[in-house]
Amino acid sequence: RRLGFRAMVALPIIEFPSAWAATRDEYFDKGLAVHDEFRDEPLLGTSFAPHAPYTVSDASFKRIRMLSDQLDLPVHLHLHETAHEVEQAKREHGARPFARMQALGLVNDHLIAVHMTQLTEVEIAACAEAGVSVVHCAESNLKLASGFCPAEKLRRAGVNLALGTDGCASNNDLDMFGELRTAALLAKAVADDASALDAAGALHAATLGGARALGWNERIGSIEAGKQADLAAVRLDEIETQPIYDVISQLVYAAGRWQVSDVWIAGVRRLRERALVDFDIDEVRAKARRWRERIAAR
Repeated sequence: RRLGFRAMVALPIIEFPSAWAATRDEYFDKGLAVHDEFRDEPLLGTSFAPHAPYTVSDASFKRIRMLSDQLDLPVHLHLHETAHEVEQAKREHGARPFARMQALGLVNDHLIAVHMTQLTEVEIAACAEAGVSVVHCAESNLKLASGFCPAEKLRRAGVNLALGTDGCASNNDLDMFGELRTAALLAKAVADDASALDAAGALHAATLGGARALGWNERIGSIEAGKQADLAAVRLDEIETQPIYDVISQLVYAAGRWQVSDVWIAGVRRLRERALVDFDIDEVRAKARRWRERIAAR
């Protein structure tokens, strides 16, 4: 079996029942079963995904840390997303969420910390020292009024910075080109510096930064010998991106997802002249309608 796309599958851990699992043990058992099922799939990886400090117990975090070390798996965690989260943690645990994660041994190079809008200088330095990756979800933070990730401070401190969209409930279009532009612009406003997170830095976060966060930077993230051929062709001859003076600047500040003409994943073409290859589009639309009806009924 060979998948036609590349993905990191999240293994969710949360302290209350859901459609996926009813108990803490069931979350772990099902997650580990998924990991075992796909461990040899070349285009698929797995990551522990405890939702957030306020929905996961110390006992679960300790178990996640142990399994993450044993299996060499990343830990994807929504952390310091809002000021309310931080204040609630101080009341309930007597410490900021980041400090709690430090005490539990989770602040290390396996940690993918998502959002991180509420950070002190000490926490930024600790992220850099521990090798934490921070995923900046600019549009989600804007839509939910969560706060602002200090992206430029993190980058200057040496923290690996990646870009994400968050889920469709807080970022409706899941458009990475839109995220790229918004992240670059927002970082400048937050830093009060027009040179902050320049075009090259933003593109690095969207490519190599993301690959490094997933632990895949030796395989993907850049076009070079020895890496898998994950390629996207972007048409810059459209009127919206003419004339061209700087290709990177044009990609970040002017191009859009509608200009992506072709995509190859591990050398296999998956998009040809903006048409998906080997996808039943009618079935995808039908499935979307079925889920819409199912969710609306609830």
